[in-house]
Amino acid sequence: MNIQWYPGHMTKTRRMIADQIRNVDAVCEIIDARIPVSSRNPDVDELTVGKPRLVVLNRVDQADPAATKLWTAYFRSKGYAVLETDAKSGSGTAKFAVAVRTLLAEKLKAYAEKGQNRVIRVMILGIPNVGKSTFINKIAGRKTAKTEDRPGVTRSKQWVPIDAYLELLDTPGILWPKFEDQSVGMNLAFTGAVKDDILDVETLGCHLMAYLAERYPEALKVAYKLSSIPVREEEEGEEGDVAWGYRLLQAAGRKRGFLISGGEIDTERMAKILLDEFRGSKLGRFTLELPEESV
Repeated sequence: MNIQWYPGHMTKTRRMIADQIRNVDAVCEIIDARIPVSSRNPDVDELTVGKPRLVVLNRVDQADPAATKLWTAYFRSKGYAVLETDAKSGSGTAKFAVAVRTLLAEKLKAYAEKGQNRVIRVMILGIPNVGKSTFINKIAGRKTAKTEDRPGVTRSKQWVPIDAYLELLDTPGILWPKFEDQSVGMNLAFTGAVKDDILDVETLGCHLMAYLAERYPEALKVAYKLSSIPVREEEEGEEGDVAWGYRLLQAAGRKRGFLISGGEIDTERMAKILLDEFRGSKLGRFTLELPEESV
């Protein structure tokens, strides 16, 4: 899979980040706690080199708590400050200002020794639909950034004052030119970070079913009232995932009564339901990537 996804405004955003990076003290990168690798733009490291970094693991309410602990430890081992949040409810967002001041403690101390009390400026980065605008609105305590549950809503930069000594630079979501790794494109599609029409919904459903059956079989059995998980055949790789996932879609669709003419199971409908229920956390709390896979 080689998905092209690079609208013109993302090229403009990349230039804007490069131009504005000198005007900020730190960078806050918001990523999806369910897919911490796939929801990080690899360009960000190059664009923000040398700036102190705060990584916000957002949507922790939807992620596997044990996996979130591993990711927090992983990013801290890389020298980043880490904050766990659920921006929608506001959980964890109140710790943001303290986390930033802790991250910049040495710089703030140096300013204080010179009798200076400067405004701290933080650039907020994140891919589309990762919850960036919702996060900023919670930090600001008011609606300053437009939010919608679809990718690509924020289209221009804006400075958001939080208090007398803290300002945020909101930036549009930025993806990379193409997804070389199939799993990245899949994970972004599972979580709604890219539009559904980029990939076939039934194929997406097959892959997601296969992953959940491998990592979270009990949750899948409970969600779809399956007495057992169909056994995976000998096929390896992508073909094996699709074949196994298709059998799982059939099993779940049968339980839900999604039948069409001739008693055939409507697996496309089941795939859409699966994606909706996964995104809405109706199946449980899942993380699709673990730290050892990213090293």
